[in-house]
Amino acid sequence: MIVVTGATGTVGGHVARLLSAHHPTRVLGRSRGRLREAAPGADAVGADFADRRSLERALDGARALFVVTTDPSRPDHDENLLAAARTAGVEHVVKLSALAVTDEGATDLITAWQRENEERVRACGLAWTILRPRSFMSNTLSWAESIRASGAVLTPQPHSRNASVDPRDVAEAAVVALTAPGHGQRHYALTGPEPISPAEQCEHLAEVLARPVRCCEIPLERAYLSWARRYPEPIAQALLDSARRQGEGAKQHVDPAVEKLLGRPARSYRDWAKDHAERFG
Repeated sequence: MIVVTGATGTVGGHVARLLSAHHPTRVLGRSRGRLREAAPGADAVGADFADRRSLERALDGARALFVVTTDPSRPDHDENLLAAARTAGVEHVVKLSALAVTDEGATDLITAWQRENEERVRACGLAWTILRPRSFMSNTLSWAESIRASGAVLTPQPHSRNASVDPRDVAEAAVVALTAPGHGQRHYALTGPEPISPAEQCEHLAEVLARPVRCCEIPLERAYLSWARRYPEPIAQALLDSARRQGEGAKQHVDPAVEKLLGRPARSYRDWAKDHAERFG
């Protein structure tokens, strides 16, 4: 049995669907209804990351565990999952982290939280694999409403580049780590095949959608105000710090891990855009 957390999210849902086609798979979270919708082929079990006993019950009989947590204010979630995994006899933990942890200049809340989570995983006493993706290509879905309304994308630093990765590639890498031997005590940096800027992404979207998509620059300060309306201040500040690092070229490096793990090249942004064109109207 393989247990997947985060199955209602971007990567976890892909992982659960891929696994459940060939392996006994269980998804856990608070809402069994949402879990069943996200991963219909998997067994859905209710559990609360703040309740270690509920996690122990949900992990009973599991051989491997895919860990996704999303709340930097709750370090106990990772602590509880790892403690429950040890108690339940889980053999291997695969943790979704972030590539920013390798950047010494990244000191924001989210990156610091991920570094601490990685330390917990390495110290947990189980076999572990840590996946460190660059930002997801699917983040550009946040442009969809603006593209439908005005054919324009408003973004800071439109010519800064990021080696963003297709979340489907991240999910497939996770499945390999969860099901194949030889991935214990390993870190994998997961990137796309090339660094790409928002302006270049807009060009690909325009080609795929067969209509103009303008990329319009806004000041970082304006972007921060937008984030601050949607997120708590520390998260908005972390997003601002991340954008600044991208502008300084910190996110351009391409790593071959995806191709080595999957036996094929990483998907390009144009591949991703073609497959999700209908989301942009």
